[in-house]
Amino acid sequence: MALAIMCSGGDSAGMNPSIKKFVDYAYKKGQRTYFIEKGLEGLIDNNIREATHKDVAGIMHIGGTIIRSSRSKRFFEYKYRKRAYENLKAFDIEGIIVLGGDGSFRAMQRFSSEFDINFVGIPATIDNDIYGTEYCLGVDTALNVIRDALDKIRDTASSFDRAFIVEVMGRECGYLAVVSSIISGAEICVIPEVAFEKKSLEKRLKFEIEHGRNYVIAIVSEGAKKTSEIHSWIQESLGLETRVSILGHIQRGGNPTVYDRMMAFDFTIFAVDYLLEHNNSNKVVVYNKGEFSFMEIEDIVSHTYQLPSRLLEAINYLD
Repeated sequence: MALAIMCSGGDSAGMNPSIKKFVDYAYKKGQRTYFIEKGLEGLIDNNIREATHKDVAGIMHIGGTIIRSSRSKRFFEYKYRKRAYENLKAFDIEGIIVLGGDGSFRAMQRFSSEFDINFVGIPATIDNDIYGTEYCLGVDTALNVIRDALDKIRDTASSFDRAFIVEVMGRECGYLAVVSSIISGAEICVIPEVAFEKKSLEKRLKFEIEHGRNYVIAIVSEGAKKTSEIHSWIQESLGLETRVSILGHIQRGGNPTVYDRMMAFDFTIFAVDYLLEHNNSNKVVVYNKGEFSFMEIEDIVSHTYQLPSRLLEAINYLD
């Protein structure tokens, strides 16, 4: 069997360790391996080439993905999906591992339902918003990038008696914001999943400012769309000079952490083994309570990820 790997959607640290393990492990299993470069767009345009050990040597510590990624509007059209399938058949590729998020899995669900291709997805998105899995590749690295930025911002906030609003990624999911707030000791956390209670928070912070607090750190998830509102509220209601830092795409990059490298290995080994042992596969590898398992792609894309209650409740304990 010939196997291929590709990345789709936003990049995340951990993709390169997964790509390396794919080539090395599949080779040990006696399989030919291929790269599909530039994601779904590359699949349509036949950017497919055989992978070698030389391609993956020395990539363990590199963020992003050496085979690049993309989002594709063309893949929504049947004629382009048909072309993609014909490209795979020309290389005798029978199984694909896809590193991506919800949108990528929806695309592959459609693709595998129309054509005879085996597919296993590995959740790889810093948003950590894939239903059915507690962890997605790249999350730990992104959190460490945010942590480093917050530690430095707190230094300058405390030096100038200022409030800082730090906007983090996450689309419609507040996971990065909540965890970053907990580990940084932020005073304010704003996420899409929870209504922002100004009155009670304002009362508490005013009391603390009156008794010596000289700065405030607020972490706002991009999906909440409240960065400007929080900025105005802090300046007008709390009387603190306020600055905004939007971390943006630095959260996607950086050297993969030890945890992301280890998780990449395990995700990939499970994915390769499943492809070799099963036909008609359209699964996603998931990780829950310390164990790896598989879920049907239909179950993944038909449900919406919900933040664990313990994280939602943690917002109430920020000081």
